Amino acid sequence: MTDWLPGLVADWGVAVIALTTFLSCLALPVPASMVMLTGGAFTATGDLALWAVAGGALAGAVLGDQAGYSLGWRGGAALAPRIAARPRRAAALARARGLVEERGGAGVFLSRWLVSPLGPWVNLVAGAAEMNRARFTLWAVAGECVWVALYVGLGRAFAEYIDAVAEIAADVSGILAGTVVALGLGLWLRAALRRERRRRK
Repeated sequence: MTDWLPGLVADWGVAVIALTTFLSCLALPVPASMVMLTGGAFTATGDLALWAVAGGALAGAVLGDQAGYSLGWRGGAALAPRIAARPRRAAALARARGLVEERGGAGVFLSRWLVSPLGPWVNLVAGAAEMNRARFTLWAVAGECVWVALYVGLGRAFAEYIDAVAEIAADVSGILAGTVVALGLGLWLRAALRRERRRRK
């Protein structure tokens, strides 16, 4: 774990946790999972209250999701070409679009915690596609509850081994994300082949 992170959480507490989860939902490169793990560890020592850490992380994430959705809803058509100008972002946006089109609200739910790197892009896609806001919010909040509970809970349960837990969590998240993306691409390819067969008939 980066040496400065525990000090940052200790000095600023719930405020920095909420701000970090908010910014992470806007695709900014902040260590949200690490911050939640650290916050969870501080609840085990009594330096922070569990309800405050979990509530702050959840509030920041939900507000970030709503901000991302609003950006997509108001300027999705204008933002898409700018995002797609970089190949990595274009690929993330395409995967997010596929997840929303294939899974709808369940895709929003999974992108909060199972394939969390896609979460900010799903927010934009859902807004641009004008998914019903109440439906988006319901699935997003449910997913964020899982995300927050996982990381804050892990940090609290394994406070003495926080560095090892952070490394394992990152590895598992990468494996799960890769698996889900591969499955999604497989389903998309199968659907494309079926459409092609129907067209030929």
